[in-house]
Formats: sequence, structure tokens, C-alpha cells
Amino acid sequence: MKNKLNRRQAIKNLALGSGALSLGGLTFASAQDAESENLEKLKGNVKHSACRWCYNDIPLEAFAQESAELGLKGIDLLRPSEWDTVEKYGLECSMATDDFANIEHGFNDPKNHKKLQSAYKPLIDKAAEHGIKNVICFSGNKRRLSKAEGLENCAVGLTPLLKYARDKDVNLVMELLNSKVNHPDYQCDHTKWGAELCEKMGMDNFKLLYDIYHMQIMEGDVIRTITNNHQYINHYHTGGVPGRHEINDSQELNYPAIIKAILEIGFDGYIAQEFVPTYSDKMAALKEGVMICDV
Repeated sequence: MKNKLNRRQAIKNLALGSGALSLGGLTFASAQDAESENLEKLKGNVKHSACRWCYNDIPLEAFAQESAELGLKGIDLLRPSEWDTVEKYGLECSMATDDFANIEHGFNDPKNHKKLQSAYKPLIDKAAEHGIKNVICFSGNKRRLSKAEGLENCAVGLTPLLKYARDKDVNLVMELLNSKVNHPDYQCDHTKWGAELCEKMGMDNFKLLYDIYHMQIMEGDVIRTITNNHQYINHYHTGGVPGRHEINDSQELNYPAIIKAILEIGFDGYIAQEFVPTYSDKMAALKEGVMICDV
């Protein structure tokens, strides 16, 4: 059953979890007090972000304003037409995209190369103009391609773009997605394959987006995998397993331990919340997720 909470209940839960309750007749902070005092200040160790698509029913202007008030530094997966709106609130697009970027039809198919190269160059140009460092890309579905064929095709299609993006100080970032539940047949579905592509490319501006939710489903062993492959990763997404909902104790991943491990290897990029909220107040759910990751 999906858990439905409002803002007040979510904040009350956070307050209790952070030791706000006192016993022995002493007073304790109410949920309203916790909310009015903004609960806790962020520690500053994590660059927090959130994926826009999870909150599409909130107008972008309002979402950007509330995200900035929560202490977020960026918003993921924004199109160029949306960048100016979030920049007004001191946020940046932490991972750029556009309508042409397609999970199923990516760089592993040579038929897509010319179209993708033509589409990505203007996006890279716009990202550079806005100081945006990361642009997302996808392998595409296998469609009977072997791992080796997919690697070779991606390398051929990406190399000209990476050279172009390098001159603009922009990274192309391929997302690791699960092919078991959400994206059947997707090729870049294991960290090993993504790391092999990074090695094959041999260019510093090609990296991986390690989606913790997706990789828990595909391979588990999250902390060890991140530690062993951190040189290939420049961005993270969160999500509760199973279900891709809140990252609290309703799911199986220990997010504080995972985020601590990410920081201990020297990571200073973005960690973006990408769970689908079930709370009636989605911004309360986002705040809870940010606080869980704020180690």
C-alpha cells in the first residue's frame, strides 16, 4: 500500500527522528514549530538536486522557488526553455536534456548517429552558454546487439560529439538504467558495461550517471560498486527499492550509508532525488529525501 502523508506528518516524522522529542515532562517541538524553523539547516557536504519530471504537476516557477528554499543547488533534466526560470532562483540545471534524447533510441544504433549528432551540438552550445556542465545521453535498446557491438557503435557515434563538447567544457553523461523492471532491453544496464565504454572512449568528458535505484535492481552491491568505479561517475540519482518511491525506511536501501560512501571517495558533484512521491505534499517528500541524504 502506498504511504500517503501530508507535509505536517512528514515533518513531524523528521523531527522525531532527529531527536526533537523530549521526555520526562519537558516540552518538545511540534511539527508546526519544526516547519517554521525550517527543521534543520543542510550540512553543506552534498550538492542536492531533484529531477523535474517527478514534480511535473507543480509549476516550474513554484517548484524552483521551493527547491531553492529547501537548499537545493540544482534541478535535473531540464530543457533549454526551462533554464532561465530556475536560474532566477539561484539554481542551475544540474543535468540538461531536450526532447530528442530518447532512452530506447540511442548511440548503440548507427542509424541514429547523424540525427543525434546534429541534435546534440546545439544543446551542447546552449549548455556552454549557461555554464551547464552535464548533458544526458543514452545507449539505446540492444535489439539483439552484443555487448561488444553496442560498445563499438556507441564509441563511433559519441567520439565526434565528445570532441566538440570538450572544447565547450561540457560532459556527456550516459545513464545506467535497469532493464529488469522499467526499461526492458536497455543496453547500458550494468556498471561494468558503462565502465568499459568509458575506458574505450578514453575521454574525461564522458561519464556515467549512476542511478542507485536502477543499479540496486540490476546488480546490488551498491557501495562496493560505486567505490570501485567512482572515476567513471559524475552524477547520482536516488529512488526507493522496490517501487521507486520515497527513500525512507519503507524501502531496502540504506541511503545515509550510501551517500557517506560517495562523499568519502571525494565526490563533489550532484546527488539528485529521483523518486516518485506518494505523499500528498510532494515538496514534503522531497525535503525528507534531501534530509536523509544530507550526511
